[in-house]
Amino acid sequence: MSDRERSGPEYPEVTLAVIAGGRGERLGGVAKGLLEVEGRPVLARVLELGRLCGDALLVANDSRPYTRFHLRTVEDVVRGRGAPGGVHAALVGARTEWVLAVACDMPFIAEAAVRVLLRAREPEVDAVCFTVGGRVEPLLALYRRTLADAWGEALKTEEPSLRTLLSRVRTKLLAEDALRAVDAELRSVVSVNTPEDLARHNATLPVAPK
Repeated sequence: MSDRERSGPEYPEVTLAVIAGGRGERLGGVAKGLLEVEGRPVLARVLELGRLCGDALLVANDSRPYTRFHLRTVEDVVRGRGAPGGVHAALVGARTEWVLAVACDMPFIAEAAVRVLLRAREPEVDAVCFTVGGRVEPLLALYRRTLADAWGEALKTEEPSLRTLLSRVRTKLLAEDALRAVDAELRSVVSVNTPEDLARHNATLPVAPK
């Protein structure tokens, strides 16, 4: 047993929440977390980040494709709201003060990038996100669990984007250079969504069980 395993997670107050929303329609309806990169499902690669955190959960309205991962799973509380609904479900389901929300189709998230987010938290901040190319990256981001109630009410009456929701709370935005310092090629925010992405990142569709 390693020293880390004996002492427990470095950030017990953080839950890793993997957002596995809809099926990848542009990839034939596959569950995107099962796409394989370097011979391993993307979800398995993402879950390696869980060793930093005190808990982990999966947000999926249909968890059947992911049964073998034995994850605690929560469903959207407010249906039909896409990624904002997924993050909200993670906040509702979390048992810790903070939630690290990541998408299930992001195979290259660097642990160093997550550490940058974690170290940027402040008492007066409700969310921490990177900006890349002038845009906020809301699915490699930290959220305070207490945002759940207000965001739930907003989702019931409107269809805001995550970026809109973040603009309404105390969000700390980290410059692109902060990510490049630990991930020069910005691979941490790469997602695999299309056949072109499969080819570009040497990813493959999962093999159907016989």
